[in-house]
Amino acid sequence: MNKRFLLRASVAASLAVAGLHTTLAHAAGEDHHFPSKPVRIVVPVAAGGSADKLTRTLADKLSQLWGQSVVVENIAGASGTIGAAKVAKATPDGYTLLQQGEGLTLNAILFRELPYDSKAFAPVIKAVVNPQILVVNPATGITSFADYLARAKAKPESISLGLPGNGGIAHVAHEIIAQETGAKVNYIPYPGGGPATLDVLGGHTDATLITLAAVTEYVRSGKLRALAVTTPYRSPALPDVPTMAEAGLPGFSVESWQGYFAPAGTPAAIVEKINRDIQTVLKAPDVHAKLEDMGFKVAGGKPADLAASLRTEQPKYALAIKTAGISLR
Repeated sequence: MNKRFLLRASVAASLAVAGLHTTLAHAAGEDHHFPSKPVRIVVPVAAGGSADKLTRTLADKLSQLWGQSVVVENIAGASGTIGAAKVAKATPDGYTLLQQGEGLTLNAILFRELPYDSKAFAPVIKAVVNPQILVVNPATGITSFADYLARAKAKPESISLGLPGNGGIAHVAHEIIAQETGAKVNYIPYPGGGPATLDVLGGHTDATLITLAAVTEYVRSGKLRALAVTTPYRSPALPDVPTMAEAGLPGFSVESWQGYFAPAGTPAAIVEKINRDIQTVLKAPDVHAKLEDMGFKVAGGKPADLAASLRTEQPKYALAIKTAGISLR
């Protein structure tokens, strides 16, 4: 074996190793400089509701962690599809994210046509799970879930119920209640939980079924009266509020969730980094305590876990919507 051959072999080996290092560095480094500019999180409902409160809490901490501004943008309308469409059309680089929950699944069932493709989003993380809670203005004189049902059956549509989104999880949950009990109310749709809550507080509507975290402070202060939660467990944030199963609907259970998505095609390394960093924020003692006190139950997990949840809930909600006859077509 001559020296020239050894030299060629050595150079080839060095180039191969250098090429491998470059490939690995590129694969691992897609997220190395992320984010290098402000990140936008679109919340597809009006400001003031639970989704908005959650996202602003996380955005503040992510800004500190990333050293970049994290801007929350509320784009309400059409049951969240307008905001979702904005994200679907954004550059898939991680700099535009979507806050969404089971509404993403519900809209795919409820709408004949959507302004985005069904595979337009890459799951990032399921951040929290939470009960829906039925609350009324104390001036209604309704003092319990049983009282609410009795009035809604004796005087159909005499109770005005603000919906934080037409066709959303609250709408589906209440339709299931109506189907099981015969209770009928007058639905008043709103572009989000914030406006729906304000009208109950002001006495313009009688009640709302809404994510618990949106109204915790108002229940504690006595401005709203809580009747029951939709989950099979009570919320530690409002431990005296019974479940609907306890209050007259055995076996009733609806749990909602809120998470984050990126446009489809966002590099996996970027998605994984955002997932890791949101989990870091969720696990921070002060954030965890704040969210739990608001009424959220911190979730977490990998992007694949959120994808699995979407696959699991689709047939469940499709059946409930078909049975209840809900349609936004």
